Amino acid sequence: MKFLWFTLASQSLVFKAYGLEHWLYSSPLDNATMNILERVDDLVGVQSLYSWKSLEPAQGEYNFTALEDDFARVRAKGKKFWVQLQDRSFSPQYDPVPSYLKTPYYNNGSAPTCDGENCAAKFTVNGSVAQQWNPRVRERFQALLSAMAAKLDNRIYGINLAETSIEVDHKSNNYSDEDYFRGSLENAAYARSVFNHSHVVQYMNFWPDGWGNAKDRFNTSFDFLAKHNVGVGGPDLIPFKPGQENNSYRFIRAYHDRLPITVVAVQEPTLKEENPYTHKPFTKAEFVDYAEKNLSVSIIFWATTSPWLLEATNKTL
Repeated sequence: MKFLWFTLASQSLVFKAYGLEHWLYSSPLDNATMNILERVDDLVGVQSLYSWKSLEPAQGEYNFTALEDDFARVRAKGKKFWVQLQDRSFSPQYDPVPSYLKTPYYNNGSAPTCDGENCAAKFTVNGSVAQQWNPRVRERFQALLSAMAAKLDNRIYGINLAETSIEVDHKSNNYSDEDYFRGSLENAAYARSVFNHSHVVQYMNFWPDGWGNAKDRFNTSFDFLAKHNVGVGGPDLIPFKPGQENNSYRFIRAYHDRLPITVVAVQEPTLKEENPYTHKPFTKAEFVDYAEKNLSVSIIFWATTSPWLLEATNKTL
């Protein structure tokens, strides 16, 4: 199998980001989100999520209307806009890839995923993911990235690709850990090659066969991102969590001065996590302190249900 990932050197004009900013994370960008954005002065922008299927309803036919409308609404408030491009779902009822991929040529385009700690023993389908290990699927995904860059580069502040952690049936859909690893990095480098001004970030939490940096997955991937001027991020900011500490966090910490930007998200499940020292849910101050001092983060994307946001919004009513 041919991969392009070592040939896509970045010609990016993006500069390194400094200082911590607070952003909203939202999917979809509804009126409630816009209300929070308008009322909370500390918020700099919005990260909004869009599935591959929603942006490419037919092969080579792109529909960015919803994205452009969201962008216009946010910019009208004087705020920045960030896109998360989603090639996976966490619901068995929703497949994130376009319907034209549902053919033998693309091997059905996506694969079922399991989300849990016992998937090897009992594989329960919880969602699906684009077969980024399949070069035909990856070619179409990169065509989408190119079309997005033509419309959005230097307008949106940044774009990120979905987290690297997946659990699929290793015996189906021609899957291999190596092909997935290389394909994921190839996509990140390709995104960087077409987005010359906006930030490009790869969400990276775990690799399927790279727990604790097995096979040097994290060393290799962080070296690669640094070489191609791609930032890094994580979907879950969970201070002191051993799983995260033993995997991506220690590399985010070690590579922070070699990467253009580091971002993290406090999403809905994260709000339920407890501080191991207080045995209470993390406060905003605790999240921020860890993000700044331990991960040198530039942006935190906050779920709209974050207590501090709800409190700040209510104060302005």
